[in-house]
Amino acid sequence: MDLRIFTEPQQGASYDTLLTVAKATEELGFDAFFRSDHYLRMGSVDGLPGPTDAWITLAGLARETKRIRLGTLMTAGTFRLPGVLAIQVAQVDQMSGGRIELGLGAGWFEEEHKAYGIPFPAERMARLEEQLAIVTGLWATAPGATFDYAGTHYQVENSPALPKPAQAKVPVLIGGHGAKRTPRLAARYADEFNMPFASIADSRRQFGRVREAVAQAGRKADELVYSNALVVCVGKDDAEVARRAAAIGREVEELKANGLAGSPAEVVEKIGTYGAIGSSRVYLQLLDLDDLDHLELISSQVLSQLG
Repeated sequence: MDLRIFTEPQQGASYDTLLTVAKATEELGFDAFFRSDHYLRMGSVDGLPGPTDAWITLAGLARETKRIRLGTLMTAGTFRLPGVLAIQVAQVDQMSGGRIELGLGAGWFEEEHKAYGIPFPAERMARLEEQLAIVTGLWATAPGATFDYAGTHYQVENSPALPKPAQAKVPVLIGGHGAKRTPRLAARYADEFNMPFASIADSRRQFGRVREAVAQAGRKADELVYSNALVVCVGKDDAEVARRAAAIGREVEELKANGLAGSPAEVVEKIGTYGAIGSSRVYLQLLDLDDLDHLELISSQVLSQLG
């Protein structure tokens, strides 16, 4: 079971804070550091000092880390044109020495689009499908050849399809709860399918849909990595769990029901239940980015039992 650290910087984090967490992620033995792609806080937090851009952040971290994988859950398709995104991700992959992964989604948070003057179009899933075709098509185009794409929402003409990523293939992540279109897109384009903030039952059901879609697409179901993203809140004792829950404005029982919360033993056991339904990777949503002792505890008493 891979454990990855997943951050939500729009809730309030500077680049320096993210760098500190990413370096701790690497030093403590976790597999990867991922971040969300949002420009507006959610809930009652103040979000200070304000948003950071996902791909600018990852470019900086690419030069400041050596081992961990880096990526997004999920880049909002509404924020970037597909050709521009292909260039950005390829460049950051080169900067990292081939450690980048692209999670790409349709975009959903209308308020942040209004707040920063970003169009929020209808038919976002149709746009996402074209974006996936273009980004992966540009990367797959042989050197010296050109790439063309004639879609409803995007057109590409005579592109040199440069630059290329350092990796032969940048892993693409697709995720979500959609019953039909999401599994179909994952079957066609994804290297990993991620189920965000979902129960065992819902995860099992969605993994099954994706596996079925993958088979229909002529691929082997096990070609994909199946993963979950879950909020994490671990403590050495009940008092520490309660303190960490309060720090992120959540209730312990709610966190235990909907995430990974409690003692290290409780969290290891619950991660095991996700593993039993086919999940081989968990993104730990770490909401208090100043609590590095939390990371150390997870590393020493949870990660150590799952490696």
